[in-house]
Amino acid sequence: MPTTTFSCFLFTFLIITSSIACVAGAVGVNWGTMASHPLPPHKVVKLLKSNSITKVKLFDANSDVLQALSGSNIDVSVGVPNTMLRSLNSSKKAADSWVHDNVTRYMPNVGSVTRIEYVAVGDEPFLKIYNEQFHPFLIGAAMNIQAALKKAKLDSKVKVVVPCSFDSFESGFNLSSGVHLRPDINKTMIELLTFLDKHGSPFFVTISPFVTHLQTKNISLDFSLFKETARPHNFSHKTYKNSFDLSYDTVVTVLSTAGYPNMDIVVAKIGWPTDGAVNGSSYLAETFIKGLINHLHSNLGTPLRPHKPPLETYIMSLLDEDQRSIASGNFERHWGLFTFDGQAKYHVDLGQGSKSLVNAQNVEYLSSKWCVVNNNKDLSNATASALEACASADCTALSPGGSCFNISWPSNISYAFNSYYQQHDQRAESCDFGGLGLITTVDPSMDHCRFPIEIRVSHSEFHRMCNFLQVILLVTTLFVSLAL
Repeated sequence: MPTTTFSCFLFTFLIITSSIACVAGAVGVNWGTMASHPLPPHKVVKLLKSNSITKVKLFDANSDVLQALSGSNIDVSVGVPNTMLRSLNSSKKAADSWVHDNVTRYMPNVGSVTRIEYVAVGDEPFLKIYNEQFHPFLIGAAMNIQAALKKAKLDSKVKVVVPCSFDSFESGFNLSSGVHLRPDINKTMIELLTFLDKHGSPFFVTISPFVTHLQTKNISLDFSLFKETARPHNFSHKTYKNSFDLSYDTVVTVLSTAGYPNMDIVVAKIGWPTDGAVNGSSYLAETFIKGLINHLHSNLGTPLRPHKPPLETYIMSLLDEDQRSIASGNFERHWGLFTFDGQAKYHVDLGQGSKSLVNAQNVEYLSSKWCVVNNNKDLSNATASALEACASADCTALSPGGSCFNISWPSNISYAFNSYYQQHDQRAESCDFGGLGLITTVDPSMDHCRFPIEIRVSHSEFHRMCNFLQVILLVTTLFVSLAL
């Protein structure tokens, strides 16, 4: 090969490889299933593929979901619930069984494969509201899952990770002081970082500019939304133009202080809700997601990690979930890029070349019927009935700042009645409310307040999901009450 040709080839090769080295990390989504009437898994997978989403993070290892993902070429993170940490810590046999049932069986040597790349042990087990319930079991559970993957000869393909909450750190936004791990988790977190480093696993962490804005007075909305007009903040002798970079470098600083300055970081959850709170809207969510995607794909990185964006970033979330816990706020049920039935809330380019999100197709709904208040009845007790309905149904859109907050009485009573009616599969008795309810075929939706009709699910699937959600909510409530 002539010298000139070789030099040109070498120069081109170096340019290409250097470009690859700083390519923005992949963007995926969280797919939660805490819904009373979930979109069928096979339709969700079609939704993912239609929008060229190539990575998905699950909060459990639902067999129907994993089967639907088989052969899709979508990279998957499966989750071990916090409630299983104790048993997985105490029993290697339990870990072996869990890996066999939830990983190995979906990754056969031949045939259709579910591309599982991570097992997330626990989901934000260091959250303050949990107190120290999961700390004693976390590392042992992670080690036993790792050993089970090795026994199954999958440890080179599947990494063990632990998604951590942002409240694992203290003084993150007290800009006059440094940041550090919370004292109560310091020992366990150091053990976790040692484990991750040993096995080449990244650090999974939640970053939530929306929650930070809610909780921190000096963090403005513009700063949270990547607005160029935002007043910059100084932290650790660096200047920050947006909340994401400030949060990300908080994590970098803590990892560096702990002795792991180069550990890869995966943003496990990040998003902006569209309802259920002040500043929770589709317009602001679109502004935030567009700002985030543009920032990630600019390859600018952050002041402490220039030209090195997160290894991966998972948007919270794919779909709205009407049964998510609202302990942190009513907005928790409205993180979705799509509504519960797979309809896009706004337009955004996730970086795969499509400017508009593609809706779910051929969704089967219940009948076009709604439950509203009967205006011909004595409504003196209607508010009490509505509160009773909202105790189990999803009325978060009626929250201050919500899409239905400004509708007048008794329309807000009708919203509560309908939410309960739809959640209970439009059964006639679920629109009784002591004779105050009335079934109608006239859509009562108004302005920006949508009275939804639920998705049709099979009778057995509906009750299986209801029973599952009741168990999850019961266990979560128990843990939180014990922590308090």
